[in-house]
Amino acid sequence: MPIVITEAKIFACTQSKELGEKIANAFGAELGNVITSTYSDGEFQPSYEESIRGTRIFIIGSTNPGPENLMEMLLMIDAAKRASARHITAVLPYFGWARQDRKDKPRVPIAAKLVAKMLESAGATRIITMDLHADQIQGFFEKPVDHLFASTIFLPYLRSLNLDNLTIASPDMGGSKRAYAYSKALESDVVICYKQRAKANVISHMELIGDVTGKNVVLVDDMVDTAGTLTKAADLMMERGALSVRAICTHPILSGNAYENLENSKLEELIVTDSIPLSQKSDKIRVLSCAELFAEVMERVHNNHSISSKFIM
Repeated sequence: MPIVITEAKIFACTQSKELGEKIANAFGAELGNVITSTYSDGEFQPSYEESIRGTRIFIIGSTNPGPENLMEMLLMIDAAKRASARHITAVLPYFGWARQDRKDKPRVPIAAKLVAKMLESAGATRIITMDLHADQIQGFFEKPVDHLFASTIFLPYLRSLNLDNLTIASPDMGGSKRAYAYSKALESDVVICYKQRAKANVISHMELIGDVTGKNVVLVDDMVDTAGTLTKAADLMMERGALSVRAICTHPILSGNAYENLENSKLEELIVTDSIPLSQKSDKIRVLSCAELFAEVMERVHNNHSISSKFIM
């Protein structure tokens, strides 16, 4: 029997509605109609306002905290399963709760594993995400995971800057693999920041491994939260003789004093994707859309074509 490819439908969670519309437009489809009813105590209920029986559906939504973003994704998946969707692909531009990917001290949860199990239990048959905080999170799932790299978005932009004496930097030891991958693609040097934390989001000490004198530095990270690490690293590099410091961070969480930290730092530019909507504008932030990347991968998944080119740094 030949494989019959049915229609694909695209829906978006509340927070990711704007990105969802961009992805649907790039995919060549209309964003599906979902209505969310909210009770006075904050409980909410999403409802598909069109038939999805027997179809492949893509549900777009980043699951960054607060918990309502994850909860909405779970409810959307469960509703689709109960409405007899044939394939349910959870498209998570940002996979939240990923920093808790292991037990780093006694009596703490592994939240990333728990979220993976919740998504599968709800009914997701496939996951598409981008720049996980830790690559091994893919192994927390029993369903297929397509882990995309935002480097396919950032590298063309970096090349367009035509920076002389370009050096790629990692803001911490954990990001060194990512920094080396970018440096290989751009044929540049690499430096690494070594940091020690007093507690979460608080850096007690930072040191630079490598020489940045006379260099245009680009810091590479998967996310920016309070921007404390990035801004401290940028200031340190400028003190050590760098000509300029930029940063590329896939996911702009930007909580707490992040915007204030950016404005008061020597960081020239922060380049991010629209995986998470910005809460305010800043002249220092440049947003590159990930919509076409996700739309292309979704189209290939729907038509059973290879997507291996999007896994290459």
